[in-house]
Amino acid sequence: MRAAIVEQAGHDPISGDFPEPEPIDGEQVFELVGAGVHQVVRSLASGRHYGSSGRYPQLPGVDAVARTSGGDLVYTGHVRAPWGTMAQRMAARLAIPVPVGADPLAVAAGMNPAGSGWWPLKTRHNELGCLGTVWVLGATGMSGRLAVQEAFLLGAAQVVAVGRNQAVLEQLRATGAVTVDLGDPDATTQLGETGDPEMVLDYVWGDVAQLAFAALGRTGLHEDTADISYVQIGSLAGAEAAVPSTLLRSRRLRLSGSGAGSVSTQQMLQQLPELIGHIAAGRLEVPYTAYPIAEVERAWSHTGPTRAVVIPGS
Repeated sequence: MRAAIVEQAGHDPISGDFPEPEPIDGEQVFELVGAGVHQVVRSLASGRHYGSSGRYPQLPGVDAVARTSGGDLVYTGHVRAPWGTMAQRMAARLAIPVPVGADPLAVAAGMNPAGSGWWPLKTRHNELGCLGTVWVLGATGMSGRLAVQEAFLLGAAQVVAVGRNQAVLEQLRATGAVTVDLGDPDATTQLGETGDPEMVLDYVWGDVAQLAFAALGRTGLHEDTADISYVQIGSLAGAEAAVPSTLLRSRRLRLSGSGAGSVSTQQMLQQLPELIGHIAAGRLEVPYTAYPIAEVERAWSHTGPTRAVVIPGS
């Protein structure tokens, strides 16, 4: 079958022929409709991600929209290595129906980046019954933009979008978000003036996290009335960040991560149908650009405001 193939760690995928998937108990064979080229897909394929299998050659891709033998559209993933979802066919157990009338490529492009913010936002919403202020660090990337939409969808009173892309910040401002440009030398002060957040979603870490820590700093011995959940999701700005000890002692702040391993698989699976529904209904807007498997090299190097999606092609 035709597939995107990563021959060695650190190599970009090429289009070629690969053995058909070998289903085991409980697995079905699906026909590809679309598979997103997510940041985690690149990281896993390169061998840099903590979840990398280390098996080469391998097929990249963590999730997809696919068609069953009966013709139904489903969202699927969790494919056994060395297979992935960027192939004409895949074998998997996961099969969540995609609503009739949905744009399947929007679902394929959006589920992974949207899920990264949806799990912690939904959990926090369930804890509090509502959301007050939400900071999104790295709001101009695909995941961050979707997190801004999700926070508003869940009723956040204020969403603060923090990023560097001025054009995207302007778009987010038009949706009602308060924006902070990281290129502004006064960014720390501006962020602090937005008030204490109930939740911080950090897609970038590194020096941006340290800016946020500075904005969250306080003085005095009086009891902190805030209750801040700081969730680390991505590390595009750096793998490490220095957390001030005084911040942890002076504030009611919980620092945690959201990713494969730290989030219950069962919890994620339970929430997938709702998230698919929001994308299918257009409540979460997911711009994408489609490439056939034969042009996987172009898909892999794709940049810009849309998410690349690999489709079977002709």
